[in-house]
Amino acid sequence: MKKIIFSITAVLIVTVLFAQQKPDRSIRPAAGPAPIIKLGDIQSFDLPNGLKVFVVENHKTPTVAFSIALDFRPALEGDATGTANITSQLLTSGTKSRSKDQLDNDIDFIGATLNASTTGLYASSLKKQQTKLLELMSDVLMNADFKQEELDKIKTQSMSGLATQKDDPDAISGNVKSVLNFGKGHPYGEITTEESVGKITLEKCSTYYKTYFRPNIAYLAVVGDITLAEIKPLIEKYFGAWQKADVPTSTYTMPVAPSKTRVAVVNKAGAVQSVINVTYPVDLKPNSDDVIKARVMNTILGAGFSSRLFLNLREKHGYTYGSYSSLNYDVLVGEFSAYAKVRNSVSDSALTEIMYELNRLRTEKVPQDELDGIKNYLTGNFAISLEDPETVAKFAINIERYHLPKDYYTNYLKNLAAVTADDVYAMAQKYIRPENATILVVGDKEEISKKLERFSASKTIEFYDNYGNISNNVLKPIPNGITSKAVTDAYVKAIGGEKALTAIKDMRLKMTTEIQGRTIKVETQHKAPNKYTMSFNMGPMTIQKQIFDGVKGKQSGMQGNKEITGAELEDLKAEAVMNQEMYYEKLGYKLNLKGIEAVNGSEAYVLDMVSPTGKKSTEWYDVVSGLKVKASSTTTGGEAGPMTQVSEFSDYTAIDGIKYPGSISITGTPMPLKLKLESVDVNKGIKDSEFSVD
Repeated sequence: MKKIIFSITAVLIVTVLFAQQKPDRSIRPAAGPAPIIKLGDIQSFDLPNGLKVFVVENHKTPTVAFSIALDFRPALEGDATGTANITSQLLTSGTKSRSKDQLDNDIDFIGATLNASTTGLYASSLKKQQTKLLELMSDVLMNADFKQEELDKIKTQSMSGLATQKDDPDAISGNVKSVLNFGKGHPYGEITTEESVGKITLEKCSTYYKTYFRPNIAYLAVVGDITLAEIKPLIEKYFGAWQKADVPTSTYTMPVAPSKTRVAVVNKAGAVQSVINVTYPVDLKPNSDDVIKARVMNTILGAGFSSRLFLNLREKHGYTYGSYSSLNYDVLVGEFSAYAKVRNSVSDSALTEIMYELNRLRTEKVPQDELDGIKNYLTGNFAISLEDPETVAKFAINIERYHLPKDYYTNYLKNLAAVTADDVYAMAQKYIRPENATILVVGDKEEISKKLERFSASKTIEFYDNYGNISNNVLKPIPNGITSKAVTDAYVKAIGGEKALTAIKDMRLKMTTEIQGRTIKVETQHKAPNKYTMSFNMGPMTIQKQIFDGVKGKQSGMQGNKEITGAELEDLKAEAVMNQEMYYEKLGYKLNLKGIEAVNGSEAYVLDMVSPTGKKSTEWYDVVSGLKVKASSTTTGGEAGPMTQVSEFSDYTAIDGIKYPGSISITGTPMPLKLKLESVDVNKGIKDSEFSVD
């Protein structure tokens, strides 16, 4: 069967607002006195069941917000990783007295918000609806009723999201970074996969809910147009029956940074960009005296458009659209990361500049004008954050939970203003550790690995797969006598044989997929020797259609009509040849059989290809069955930048003696697609008029 190439067009609408007069960015604003912050007095009381309640009055608007935070150490989820997240989604899927639809309608009717997370609940509404809101919130919290049908829906949605991330280099980097920094024996190092979601059961979700959603480890912050006197009896009424229970405490080994700099690479064959992370765990607790000073230091380094990493890698060198850093505190273990996404050709140069900026912060004290500008920026952000009642609620809980001074946030800006260049220097000495970092790069290993060896203390590269498992990076050798042509010949034989395929004079193939709940029909037509159409249709509307009449090509659809010319036309000519795999060499493709590697647990031949127009792609053929199981190609044009599209072929189905993939999963597009085979019509006499470009 001929390989299928889909052209997915992403339409982006960007609105840019320009000020009438641009500010002079070379002049930093002068530092002013620290503003006085008035959060309101935090009043508190405890319920007999152990629930700690904090009340912050704010009478500016007639609204009220309730935020519950659960304070516990997460347990390892093992082969059912993702249970906590799915449980949080189930919490708002219905109670013992309300179905999901009833609950959603009740929330909407009073114009409220009610959200659940793995560690609590948040709800807000107008003050006049607070009693009804508390009724709904307590019902969700204490009377959750998990249903299998809702779990199945959430698992399906989760797997769809994971499919989106499967070939996303940023998602891959995030996963592997977690494993390398924290280890798989730590909850922060566990990765949710399609396999682990498949093992999540209603019983596991119910156990998580019953174990951790308990009042004796909970904090409730109430912020808004209320008083302690009026809210206390309501809290007692709606949360007093919440039953306490012993909550287990998990322990794990404290992750530590590498003893020396190492370089880890995750191969993304064909990728034209590399995702770089310089990262390691840090011991920075929420109640540390270092938190504010460390935030200033990290903001100077990479937490904004005026940060050093951004100005260096983007503005000065043009290596990337943006480069940033983060320094996160956490009650268990924090994390530092410096990030950039760059072209393969400059991956080593970009990394050189990242390491330069890390070391510069450690060896040079920050100039006073730069420090003042960053402190002004952070002051403005903090002041804006106080407009969000959820943030104020978090502040109230943090004071108790992390044993902060009662005036910690009241004095926050004063303490921020007091940060000096010496403080920033001290924080860099303590938390910026390029000599103890993991340099993680996701990209095409053949283009980047040699360039990165010099950054490793051992001058070697460690290779990992997409989930942080060690990969030996060695393709198994090709057995004697196996050539590129032997692999494609085996494929032709596996799907029906050369005689059966050459007997096909015309073919119409129909598949369907869903995009945002809408059914899209994909239809391809071929007529020997070289006529071809491909169309995407939604109902009666044609989204996009390509036609090749044997000489000329045309594209039409929602974005208008255009003639296909140049290299694109040459690719379309090759695409128009039915069962192209039989004719690769005759069509001018250059093939290179590289070796054998695992694809979804089975061994597959890896075949690199270069089209007559120079377009590179890779295909994988199952060693045992001979069937094509995967294909990858990279496009470099378009507003979205370089994109690597990966197609996986499965569920081969025989129709009239020819095998076709019943399912094709495509990632690396603006949204993942899963195409299902609907029908195949062979030798039905398709008219030449179907291929007219006039």
